[in-house]
Amino acid sequence: MKIRGPALAVSIFLGVFPAAAAGWVPLERIEPYAIHGRSGIALYRSIGEHGPTAGPGRAIATTTFRLTWTRKYLNENGGCRLASARPHLIIITRLPKPADPLPSQTQKLWDTFIAGIRAHEKVHGDIIADMVRKIETASVGLSMPDDPKCRKVRAELTKRLSALSQEQRRKSRDFDRVEMGQGGNVHQLILALVNGDRAQD
Repeated sequence: MKIRGPALAVSIFLGVFPAAAAGWVPLERIEPYAIHGRSGIALYRSIGEHGPTAGPGRAIATTTFRLTWTRKYLNENGGCRLASARPHLIIITRLPKPADPLPSQTQKLWDTFIAGIRAHEKVHGDIIADMVRKIETASVGLSMPDDPKCRKVRAELTKRLSALSQEQRRKSRDFDRVEMGQGGNVHQLILALVNGDRAQD
């Protein structure tokens, strides 16, 4: 059975996922959205109707992240140096959640499905974590001569972060392409959910 449905997506803001070793941790927030149905296919159809928007369609789940920075710039001999950069991060993951109790067989199917979706989202988080390590390396210690108002440093920082953000987006897209493609992990999860029972609503 060939299934075409809401794609898994990650919506990207300029943000980072901090490494624990850096001494700062993200605030993680799960935002469930309600779906309805008593069979796997009914639940999946409800995802298509109520899932978060992603591009022209809807997604099964999305992970977004919001960030503000606390940065310390130092003036040194007429130049500027970025001495420190500390992120304040909120990671928001939207996941489907059945609004009503499920038949036991459907519940087992759902548990397997949502565990796989959570694992998928975790990989996106790992990709973001790799980006933040690169951002830290590119940011802290950045300096420019003849920059008393730190304008050159800020412009160069924006340029570097833009390149790293584009790299992160590309990796996420490539990962989704494999997972959502024919025979991919998410494709298999969908098939197992919609074909795993024959319960009626």
